[in-house]
Amino acid sequence: MTGRADAARPAAVVVGGGLAGITTALRLAEADHRVTLVEGRPRLGGLAFSFQRGELTVDNGQHVYLRCCTAYRGLLDRLGASRLVHLQDRLDVPVLGVSGPEAAPVRTLGRLRRAGLPVPLHLAASLATYPHLAPADRARVVRGAIALQGLDLADPALDAVSFGDWLRRHGQNGRTIAALWDLVGVATLNARADQVSLALAAMVFKTGLLSDPGASDIGMAAVPLGVIHHDRALAELERAGVQVLLRARATELKPSAPQHAVRLESGELLTADTVVLAGAQDTAAALLPPDAVDAQQRLAGFGTAPILNVHVVYDRKVLRRPFFAALGSPVQWVFDRTAHSGLAATELGRAHPGAQYLALSQSAVQDEIDLPVAELRRRYLPELARLLPAAGGAEVLDFFVTRERTATFDPAPGTAAVRPTARTHVPGLLLAGAWTATGWPATMEGAVRSGHAAADAALAGAGTRLPVDRGDGRWPR
Repeated sequence: MTGRADAARPAAVVVGGGLAGITTALRLAEADHRVTLVEGRPRLGGLAFSFQRGELTVDNGQHVYLRCCTAYRGLLDRLGASRLVHLQDRLDVPVLGVSGPEAAPVRTLGRLRRAGLPVPLHLAASLATYPHLAPADRARVVRGAIALQGLDLADPALDAVSFGDWLRRHGQNGRTIAALWDLVGVATLNARADQVSLALAAMVFKTGLLSDPGASDIGMAAVPLGVIHHDRALAELERAGVQVLLRARATELKPSAPQHAVRLESGELLTADTVVLAGAQDTAAALLPPDAVDAQQRLAGFGTAPILNVHVVYDRKVLRRPFFAALGSPVQWVFDRTAHSGLAATELGRAHPGAQYLALSQSAVQDEIDLPVAELRRRYLPELARLLPAAGGAEVLDFFVTRERTATFDPAPGTAAVRPTARTHVPGLLLAGAWTATGWPATMEGAVRSGHAAADAALAGAGTRLPVDRGDGRWPR
C-alpha cells in the first residue's frame, strides 16, 4: 500500500470468493484499491473447497492441475502455498482396464507417461506399449494427434464442430476415443467427445499434450483444498488490506455514476468505483443490469454440467498407488485421499489402523448426479472390487457422495459465442469466473486467468499502471 488517504483510493467490490474473486481482489489491493470481497458461503475457494465430516477432512472433489496451468501455479506462489502441492516430475498415469464378470474379471494395467524427449516423441514409447489399444489403433491416435497439431486455435469455426465428429473424420474409432481421447477429455472438459466443442478440446490437447514435453505433468494438493484456497487465501487477502465478508450474499447491483452500489442480503449497501462479478454464471446473470453484455439473454441458456464424487473408506489398504484411471468400468478416476483427510488421527482410523480412503471423481454424469446414495453404493462398490482385488474382501467403513450439479459450464459446440469477456458495456462493471471468455475450459486455471483479465481491465479503466506480466506464470509485479 502507498498510504494514500482512503478518499483518494479507488474502491472496488468483488462479488464471489472463488479463485477468480481471490485473484481479482489481490491484484486490485496490490494496486492500492480499497477492496471488499463478498462471499455468500462461510468459506473461500468456490467449488474447490474442503469440509468436515465428523473428524474427517473431505475435499468436495478431486481437483488436479497440469504444469501448463501457469496462472494457477502463480496463484499458489502468491499464496505461499507452492510447498502444499505435489507436481509430478514426469507425467505418469496408471490406466487400469477391466473386462469380464464380477466373479472373474480380467485386469490389464497400462501407463500413459512421458519420456525426456521433445514433442511429440515424449509420448511415443508410452503409446507404443499401451495395452488398451491394438497396434492399428495406436497408429490412428498418432494420425489424430498430428491433425490436432495443425489446427489453429484462433479459428472461430472450430467452436461450431463437435470433437467427436472431428475425431471420426480423422480416423478415430470407438476404441481410440474411449481409451485415450475421452479418458483425458472427460476429466478435463466434463463432457464426452460428441458433446464438446472442438475449439475447447483442441485447446486442451494441444496445450496439455502437444506443446511442451512437461506441460501435462499432473499436480494436486498435498493438503486439504481448504488449507490453500481458504486459509492461505484469507490470510493473504487480509494482509493485502482486503475486507473479506463471508456469509454475505449480494442480492442487488445498482449501476450508477460516479459509483455503483451492491446491496447485501443483510441490507447493507456497499458503494464502489469498480464492481467485479466473480461468482458462478447464474449468480452473475441475476445481478447484471439489462444490456450489460452482448446477447445477454443467451446467458440464461448457458448450460452447466455436473460432477459426482464417490467417497469410500475401507478397513484396509486396497490401492497401492496415488491414483489411477479406469477403462471398461463406470469408474473413471480413483484417488487415495487417506493422508489428506487425516483419517489415521480419527476415531475410525485409530480403530482400523490400516484403513484407506478412496475418492472417485466422476465427470459428465448427468444420468447419475441425482441417484440415491444407496443406488450409487450398489453401482460402485462392485466396480471397485472388479478393479481392485483387495476391495472385494475389505469392509466398507463409510460410504458417502458429494455432488456438484453445476460444477462447470457446458462445453458444447457454440459455447464460445456465449462466454462474455471481462469488460461489460457498463463502465466500472466487470466479470470474472471460469465461465467467461478465457479460452480455457472450466478449470482452476481458467478461473485464475479470468481474475487476472478482470483486474487488468479494472486497472486500465482507472488509469492505473498495469504490472508486468512476465509470461511464465509468476504473479505479475
